[in-house]
Amino acid sequence: MVSKPETSADVVRLAKPAVGEDELAEIRDVLDSGMLTMGPKVAEFEELLAVAAGTTHAVAVSSGTAALHVGVLALGIGPGDEVLVPAYTFPATANVVALVGATPVLVDVDPVTMNMDAADAARRVTPRTKAVLAVHLFGRPARLEELPELPVLEDAAGALGASHGGRACGSLGELGCFSFHPRKIVTTGEGGAVTTSDDVIAERVRSLRHHGWSPSDEYADMPRPAFNYRLSDVLAALGIPQLRRLDELHAAYDRIAAGYAERLSHLDVVLPEADPGDRHGWQAYVIQLDERDAVMEALRTQGIQCQIGTYALHRLGAYRSQGSFPGADAAFDRALALPLHAGLTDAELDRVGEALDKLVSHH
Repeated sequence: MVSKPETSADVVRLAKPAVGEDELAEIRDVLDSGMLTMGPKVAEFEELLAVAAGTTHAVAVSSGTAALHVGVLALGIGPGDEVLVPAYTFPATANVVALVGATPVLVDVDPVTMNMDAADAARRVTPRTKAVLAVHLFGRPARLEELPELPVLEDAAGALGASHGGRACGSLGELGCFSFHPRKIVTTGEGGAVTTSDDVIAERVRSLRHHGWSPSDEYADMPRPAFNYRLSDVLAALGIPQLRRLDELHAAYDRIAAGYAERLSHLDVVLPEADPGDRHGWQAYVIQLDERDAVMEALRTQGIQCQIGTYALHRLGAYRSQGSFPGADAAFDRALALPLHAGLTDAELDRVGEALDKLVSHH
């Protein structure tokens, strides 16, 4: 049996939302107003997000998966179409393609960046390929300009505040999809959003999140049936103060990432980084190393929360028949997410660094 630390105070937490009195005050405003579902706080949240993402529009929805789902539909993708999807990502990225009746075509990833391998993507394009769903995995901006010339849907779930080539992630493709799950830099508990500067796509997304009603027709007509993917004002209120201090939160994550790099650079591990000139979104601090499972178990025994990076889709039942993906296999077997949140202390960083120092071989 694995021994566990005596109290929760001994645990170095994997993630911890940066929420407190400001968030409580915003939520109290909503409760006092009596308007709990999609209202003024959602609109305010969307305005702040559009600025952060560098787009004309941000449309809040109930989850990151909902954002991807309506994003795929807004691009007109459906039965008979193919969409390129990385083989190493959270399954929602591929699931939304399958759920609209299209085929997710898995593409291998670069084993170092863990983002989509452009050469493999090019090989998998067919006359049916309608788009590429590119993931900025763990917040590392993907090299979208190297991918085949197709409409790009950015899975920017972990890339709020990240930038590539001087432009914000979420503004680089036809549309971007964000998540505000508790492990993200800004959280609404559950929640997501689509960002775009295309008025037609924004209109479609607003219609799709609200049963298919037409926003530009003052909701007098419902041209198509759709979903209830609205975000409540209570949840939007939770995210507003964090969006207001996004730069401050990002600076804290940058500082923690630098602290890790300083403590781990002598070890035989691959450290996460962005390309020169890019800004990492730090949704997770994911290192790569040999004997990942053994190291993960040892860290947990010492009260240091950690977990695998994400999933190799071709190793899951739903996507098992698409061939071999050596880059995704390597990432799946070697990636380890370490504790990362704005409240992480130097003492906790020391503790993680010292534990890894004893578990991993040195250069």
